[in-house]
Amino acid sequence: MRSLKLLAQNTTSTIAVEWTPSKKVDSSYQSESALEKELIATLQAQGYEYAPITDETALESNLRTKLETLNSTTLSDTEWQRFFKQVLSRANASIVEKSVLIQEDYIQPLERDNGSTINFKLIDKADIHKNSLQVINQFQATTETRSHRYDVTILVNGLPLVHIELKRRGISLKEAFRQINRYGRESFFSGSGLFEFVQIFVISNGTQSKYYSNTTRDFHIKTQNGIKTTKTSNSFEFTSYFSDEKNTIINDLIDFAKSFFARHTLLNILCHYCVLDVDRKLLVLRPYQIAACEKILQKIAISYHNKFYEKASEQKSGGYIWHTTGSGKTLTSFKTAQLVSKIPEITKVLFVVDRKDLDYQTMREYDRFQKGAATGSKNTKELQARLHSKDKEHKIIITTIQKLSRFIAQAKDSEIFDEHIVMIFDECHRSQFGQMQKDISKAFKKLYLFGFTGTPIFAANALGFETTERVFGACLHRYTIIHAIRDNNVLPFRVSYHATAKLKDEITDRQVPAIDTEEVLLARERIGHITRYILEHFATHTKRNAKSYTLNGRHTLGFNAIFATQSIPMAMRYYEEFQAQQASLPESQRLKVGIIYSYAPNDEQEEESSEDTTSLPKSQRDFLDSAINDYNAAFKCKFDSSADNFHNYYKDFSLKLKNRELDLAIVVNMFLTGFDATTLNTLYVDKSLRHHGLLQAYSRTNRILNSIKSFGNIIAFRDLQRNTDDALALFSDENAKGIVFLRSLEEYLHGYTDDKGEHKGYHELLQTLHTRFPLDSFLESTLKQSDKRDFLALFGEILKLRNILEVFDDFIDLLSERDRQDYQSYYIDIYESLRAKDQAQKHSVLDEVEFEVELLKQVEVSIEYILELIAKYHKHKDTHSYEHIVKLLDSSLSLRSKKELLLRFIESLNPQSDVAKDFSTYIAARKDESLSSIITDLNLKPEKTRAFIQDAFERGELRDYGQAFGEILPPSPLFGKGAEQTHKVRKQALQKLQELFELFRGLELRQER
Repeated sequence: MRSLKLLAQNTTSTIAVEWTPSKKVDSSYQSESALEKELIATLQAQGYEYAPITDETALESNLRTKLETLNSTTLSDTEWQRFFKQVLSRANASIVEKSVLIQEDYIQPLERDNGSTINFKLIDKADIHKNSLQVINQFQATTETRSHRYDVTILVNGLPLVHIELKRRGISLKEAFRQINRYGRESFFSGSGLFEFVQIFVISNGTQSKYYSNTTRDFHIKTQNGIKTTKTSNSFEFTSYFSDEKNTIINDLIDFAKSFFARHTLLNILCHYCVLDVDRKLLVLRPYQIAACEKILQKIAISYHNKFYEKASEQKSGGYIWHTTGSGKTLTSFKTAQLVSKIPEITKVLFVVDRKDLDYQTMREYDRFQKGAATGSKNTKELQARLHSKDKEHKIIITTIQKLSRFIAQAKDSEIFDEHIVMIFDECHRSQFGQMQKDISKAFKKLYLFGFTGTPIFAANALGFETTERVFGACLHRYTIIHAIRDNNVLPFRVSYHATAKLKDEITDRQVPAIDTEEVLLARERIGHITRYILEHFATHTKRNAKSYTLNGRHTLGFNAIFATQSIPMAMRYYEEFQAQQASLPESQRLKVGIIYSYAPNDEQEEESSEDTTSLPKSQRDFLDSAINDYNAAFKCKFDSSADNFHNYYKDFSLKLKNRELDLAIVVNMFLTGFDATTLNTLYVDKSLRHHGLLQAYSRTNRILNSIKSFGNIIAFRDLQRNTDDALALFSDENAKGIVFLRSLEEYLHGYTDDKGEHKGYHELLQTLHTRFPLDSFLESTLKQSDKRDFLALFGEILKLRNILEVFDDFIDLLSERDRQDYQSYYIDIYESLRAKDQAQKHSVLDEVEFEVELLKQVEVSIEYILELIAKYHKHKDTHSYEHIVKLLDSSLSLRSKKELLLRFIESLNPQSDVAKDFSTYIAARKDESLSSIITDLNLKPEKTRAFIQDAFERGELRDYGQAFGEILPPSPLFGKGAEQTHKVRKQALQKLQELFELFRGLELRQER
């Protein structure tokens, strides 16, 4: 009872109820140094101790002092050194292993000199205010090749757990992000590697401030380096704003410092609101997620002490969380369930879903956050066993509402009905209706009922059912689609409407039983026209013409799509039409189209609630089996429409969609709710959608993946404009359109004005480009530095606008492909020349420019394509083809450094040459020749060096640290007379091998495959 009493009395929330921005009195120029001093002063005023620590020795000494104080003990020098070397600075320990020490294994055994062992804390999570907080700045990290000074770092018990990178006001926030990435590549691992303990990074330019986890940085670096990872690339898009409970962003650095860095807030986030998942990826909750967790915890505490559960009909003991689709409700519900399960007074925490596939999906998601944190139940008998189990380690149970309802009917006298039970309903707009939910509320005498939904049921969309508030109680926290798009947590939509048949107003897209309407919509001519349109524009809509990105360790081209149809007969007809229209195409050019549906009493229902295929009419069941056979042939598997096999088909179908192996999924109701796939960017709609069903379906497309995927693309073959506007008004507000939807083609072409000011159109930007930087007289050497920056900024804006415009069917690019390549060549040239100057200057001249790396990559050419062009040139000796190859190489980020190598290959060709075969031989020979030269010049160990560089190509990363690199060097002293020469050889070896690695990377991997 004590834990809930303390919780009920706690008035200090991690997230501020409402934040009032500080009044700014000084409007003069502020340098980065002045910003840093102001930040440190603000932290000191909040109780942080300033520590003048700028080197490794002082950092370690302070760490020992603070950990001894935390553990109320004094260690001998040998005890400390043993613990420090074996636990904190263990050789080759990864960022992940260090995060595990902070998040999970923060109490470590420490061996005393007398042979005894004590428990030694790195951080106190039971009483967070026992931890010490210090702020340091200008810490100098030095490696053999680099020296960096870090801006501001927060030490928790002496460990650097939060690092802050600052840029002066007016500088791009992305530059701070890139700076931290450089530290990660070049120096965080230096010395004892203590800076790899950092859990959270904060970036700010004074005006804007954001935070993100260490693995966001780690995965971004790996992706940029071409290293294979098992996860989608995380980049700047995954950084988060901090806000108050009302979702007001706290942007200014000093306001951010007063809120995010308030002692109880920062320590709560580090200790309680981080999740290290089973893939060892650190997830730091966003402010609205933390607010939702705390609102539920407080509601349980207040309801417990006031016995609100005794008034079940008034729904005072629970409430619902309205967090828009795609905002991370599963993580929020998991962390909530995890925190609630630690309350002794609560017997069980049930997470309730309404579909078997969601039962499986939620179990898998919860297991991803923490293996074994929750238990499932195959049937009602197993659910009963879980509910009656006294095992304190398994208080969280995931089940379906159907199994729970059967349990209530079969076990009316169960003692569990008298225990304190917390139930969390996922997507409660679906499961809140019907007798089952009422039976559950009636059976459990001490029930705390909570719902999560992205689209609540209000009076306006109730359609005869009860509202979400009537069933669950008041809304405890709200985070709508407007907030999510504004915060860049999900993408906006682009919706286009295509009229395919003229129907009378009274029956257009209405649920009116009109046979004529159905006949028109199912007409072969109409179905054929729409199918032809999709096939013709699919590459544009899904950006298949773009450069590949890395997904699950493989190169992936563009995105994929779902096609939502009105009924099973319509879905069947579309599937047949896709098969027919693609029959004449070579297999390599055909889209992989799949279809999935199951029985529903009424095809018009907006969500599917079962995987029942046995009740389908024979014709529909036979058709489904035939389509599954096509799927089996395409993916070499064995499924059918029988009960168990269909469930496995569903799971495999889902996985193929998520992995972008399936190009287009034709559905009726399935996959339009509760399905998340970052690779989906397009929804084709030939279906009447409205209210929550419409917004749920649209939201399948707007998960963030990378900067190439900049919006969710909705192509509607019905007049859904009014329904779309109504849904948006219901689930956000009347003025949301400017935030939620992209603007029109005309506005992007000719410009527009909004509350952020005037935005120039694509045509005006091109006009400025041609006027200020004409190609026929473009001389980089004559451009002033300010002109170079202007050119980079201008062409960067053109790239961003072009990325949006490319999916508009009517977009005609006035910038020719050849001119784009030429300008892109200059863009890369100028950026690289300015970056080279930056390395010799204290302040970057590129801070104010965002270099669009990912947008350049999406129009990259592959080495395979270059080889095709070389083969054509070799056959016909066409001068134009040769010039085209040179232009492509100049405009390619990845291939321009290999230009000389590739042009020399062209010169080496003779009439008998086989381009593809000879290229592999040529690359292998040139690589071996270059490596042999380096080995000879620097007297490196041949076998060790060859093994080292081969390992680098296989990893996609050349590691200049660890034992392997040291083993390739010639024997030489580390200290004394020869130490300087040793350092020189090491530096030269690293530089030469890095140059070789960069030159042959990509070419080597491709020719080996």
